[in-house]
Amino acid sequence: MKLTDQQRAEKSAQCMWERDDASRWLGLSLDSIGPGTARLSMTVEKHHMNGHRICHGGFMFTLADSAFAFACNSYNKLAVAQHNTVTFVAPGKLGDVLTAEAREVVRYGRSGIYDVRVVNQDEKLIAEFRGNSRVLEGTHFEEDDG
Repeated sequence: MKLTDQQRAEKSAQCMWERDDASRWLGLSLDSIGPGTARLSMTVEKHHMNGHRICHGGFMFTLADSAFAFACNSYNKLAVAQHNTVTFVAPGKLGDVLTAEAREVVRYGRSGIYDVRVVNQDEKLIAEFRGNSRVLEGTHFEEDDG
């Protein structure tokens, strides 16, 4: 049976999530997935805080990068980051729930561009992230073309 685009995205995400020890260890949550889109979230806890008593930028980058990864892998093709940038707009604070919403801007050949918006529980912008992906050989699961 041929999968719908949504089913393919969900199955790809399930396969990735089962192997994504880093995202789970950091306390990230995979909240939604679709073709070219993903939403992940995390609650800022004490171990995420830096010396300024705000959320360490590396954790916010990782949240955005993980959302990007799930979005660009939603087509059952192995995709990796080729280049990423982040702009931090406001600090994440202890207890904040940060949500990273990734959306595909364009896919062409083996390359893609994805934007990720990170907001807190009040929808206040925390960071903007842009990721460039590159598709490798292979898939997350065997797919029946039938």
